[in-house]
Amino acid sequence: MKQFLDWLDHRTGYRKLTHEALFENVPGGSRWRYVWGSTLTFTLTIQFITGIFLWMAYSPSSQTAWESVNYIQNEMVGGWFLRGLHHYTAQAMIILLVLHLMQVIIDGAYKAPREINFWFGVGLMALTMALGLTGYLLPWDQKGYWATKVATNIAAITPVIGADLQRLIIGGSDYGHHTLTRFFALHAGVLPGMIVALLVGHIYLFRRHGLTAAEPKLKPDEAFFPDQVLKDAVACLAVLAAVLFLIIRHHGAELSAPADPSEAYSAARPEWYFLFLFQLLKYFPGKSEIIGAMILPSLLMGIVCLMPFLGRWRLGHWFNLGYLAAMLAGAGLLTLLAIAEDQSNPEYQRGVASAALEAERIRILAKSPTGIPPTGAVELLRNDPFIQGPKLFSRNCSSCHRYDGHDGTGLVVKDPQSGSDLKGFASRDWLTGLLDPAKVDSTNYFGGTKFKDTKMVKFVKKDIAAYSAVEKEQLKKVILALSAEAGLKTQRDADQRDIAAIEEGRKLIENDSMRCTECHQFRKPADDATAPDLTGYGSREWLVGIITNPKHEMFYGKRNDRMPAFGKDQVLDVKTIGLIADWLRGDWYEPKAVSSR
Repeated sequence: MKQFLDWLDHRTGYRKLTHEALFENVPGGSRWRYVWGSTLTFTLTIQFITGIFLWMAYSPSSQTAWESVNYIQNEMVGGWFLRGLHHYTAQAMIILLVLHLMQVIIDGAYKAPREINFWFGVGLMALTMALGLTGYLLPWDQKGYWATKVATNIAAITPVIGADLQRLIIGGSDYGHHTLTRFFALHAGVLPGMIVALLVGHIYLFRRHGLTAAEPKLKPDEAFFPDQVLKDAVACLAVLAAVLFLIIRHHGAELSAPADPSEAYSAARPEWYFLFLFQLLKYFPGKSEIIGAMILPSLLMGIVCLMPFLGRWRLGHWFNLGYLAAMLAGAGLLTLLAIAEDQSNPEYQRGVASAALEAERIRILAKSPTGIPPTGAVELLRNDPFIQGPKLFSRNCSSCHRYDGHDGTGLVVKDPQSGSDLKGFASRDWLTGLLDPAKVDSTNYFGGTKFKDTKMVKFVKKDIAAYSAVEKEQLKKVILALSAEAGLKTQRDADQRDIAAIEEGRKLIENDSMRCTECHQFRKPADDATAPDLTGYGSREWLVGIITNPKHEMFYGKRNDRMPAFGKDQVLDVKTIGLIADWLRGDWYEPKAVSSR
């Protein structure tokens, strides 16, 4: 072994390099304040290693990026841990960079002859922030897509070249596949290469000029090994422990729903280390945005770059310390203001809740028997009644109807309710309320329509109110039979259990024992019918039909009161009407429960 090591040393000189690295002089002895450079090197190494392994499973295209990240996060063995390690170590680097900058300024390590090394460090900080910005888009999820769109829109306000610069960044006139591939090339190739180049220069200059000792010196000079090495190792382990805690707590990094340019995302925010800039831009609306987005940040960073020259003044070092403290305090205050405003912003909180719901939903859909279609995972959400139904109901139906008192998404509508509340439509409970003398004329059923004064309401309030005990029992069976026409998934087991009572109820309707067919037709033609057909009442076909054209003779005909013919008048297409109908019926994919023995 010794012969091999001697041969290797003769060819590479590794022993001299190792000796110079381990036994470098540390003025004033080892200190904890000197650990930040080593922790940054440690975290950067983790980033490179995890980044390479993530690259092996990542597919950078607009139809495969989210799908590959979902595979890493939810399917690949240890993928969630790998992705979490990459994500949280990147965030730790931002904190460590700030601490390292503070240590350099406080110790005066930016002064001659270390100016160039200081600028290299500032450059490394800017490149690390750029890595965070470019990496944010790579999962191609809603959060990254919309936050990146906001960030890159800033380029458009650049004087003269703004529009061309934005097109260059996003790879065209709109955000899409080329935007993703360009950001991936920057994140995985260009920026890491620039960081390596600057880091080599940074370390070289650091070795050339040595460590700047903090004053006063607490003890005599020491070698880098073993005391400072031990402190650096402990600090690196502490950083790793904090990262591991976050990984385990959050089970890796967040992955929201696939990017969908057609769906606005009110919960879009940059990562926490860009929140101060996000908040700053709020104070520069309209054409003044360039001040907050470019001019002011450039001036602030320009002063940081001038610190080596400012430090030559008699009070220059104290000015630099005060300026750094003010800048960090300002950034911290803006960040806290952004967080506080978001916490008190109902629209943002609804957006966060909706984003969490969609993120959980897409994980369920991606594991469904049909899996992810060739057109991408975003199609799963676009075709999912559970997600799309409330949105479509809110946009198209809630001006008249309600869903459990709200617009379908949880918002309370201020306008008066003129249509029925459709939560649980055609279910046993809903029909029981409809045929309850105390509830039939409430807004939950006929709302503000003219039907609240029709024969139906009078029949319920007068005739049904006077039913005998036997007739009330018969009415219950009629309700079971009528609700069974809908074939609701939520009542499937109950309908199967009550099959005998349902058959009795159907016969009661058919032979007109309960006077239903005086106005309605049920399972056979009735030319004198004046009210909606009860055959298949509440079924998907029935709901699609009434939404398509409530003026059809099997529904309200000429007696229709203001309900638009969404399909007949081409207000909504067949797919959209079907999504609304499926949502009202509670008919969407749910994974089967796995029974345990």
